[in-house]
Amino acid sequence: MTLAEKLEGAIWGLLIGDALGVPYEFHHRNSIPSEEEIEFTPPAGFARSHVDAPPGTWSDDGAQALCLLASLLYRKELDVEDLMRRITNWYELGYMAADGLVFDIGVQTSIALMSFRAGTPAAACGPNGESDNGNGSLMRVLPLALWHTGPDADLIRDARRQSVITHGHVRSQLCCALYCLWARRMLEGHPEPWGSAVGALRATLPSGSGEERELESVIRPDERVEGRGTGYVVDSLWSVRNVLELGTYEAVVKAAIRLGNDTDTTAAIAGGLAGIREGIHGIPQRWRDGLRDRSLFSPLVAELVASRSARA
Repeated sequence: MTLAEKLEGAIWGLLIGDALGVPYEFHHRNSIPSEEEIEFTPPAGFARSHVDAPPGTWSDDGAQALCLLASLLYRKELDVEDLMRRITNWYELGYMAADGLVFDIGVQTSIALMSFRAGTPAAACGPNGESDNGNGSLMRVLPLALWHTGPDADLIRDARRQSVITHGHVRSQLCCALYCLWARRMLEGHPEPWGSAVGALRATLPSGSGEERELESVIRPDERVEGRGTGYVVDSLWSVRNVLELGTYEAVVKAAIRLGNDTDTTAAIAGGLAGIREGIHGIPQRWRDGLRDRSLFSPLVAELVASRSARA
């Protein structure tokens, strides 16, 4: 599989996972339809969420990921002020939203945007209490791992920096860093991408530090924890790690949605990684055809591929 196929699969995989999960968001796992029935359009009689969003529409997850990708390609670095302006434009103007439709935003992101509009520097906008560990920075961070070609230490630093604009707690920062390393190892074709990513992150954390305790005692990367598909950032990682073992792209994103709760975000985070692993041609054609507003992100994907090729 070529690098281009993996990069394309990652972006398409994230957006399709997001859009596929949108109608099922907030539902308990017991009320989610069977695997065979999960499609952009839910089965008849299902009380779909976000009824004004047409089937195949990505949500805030995909829009913010595209904001990050566009910012990286334009600025050729992680510029958190530029990124925060783009996220603000998404929320206020529909920038990078499919059909310009904005219909979902997390509480922490909303608070951060209010701070930014009041003049607070982007890097100081994200709430940073222990209760401020939603998955809103994790859901958008994948483009950083796809674009970045610097050392692991630089990728870790930038993953943490992109988190703090909306999710400032060290837990959210470390989850974003671990996810980016995981994605990088998958792009590289590493045989044990999770374990290698954990080792690389551990190597940057001072022994006995609060950051090390967060990784080992809260994120607990060496344990097999059952995920519940919630909006808690650590649970999102656990959920994605579990469903990613199920094989095909289709099996992965459907299993993510079958967890219930934050279905669009779990499927977006898992779908991006499954898209790397399976490539663009491993994503069902019916979903690629059904994704809305493809012309909005297709040029960005082409530019990403060209950018990586030029820096190879």
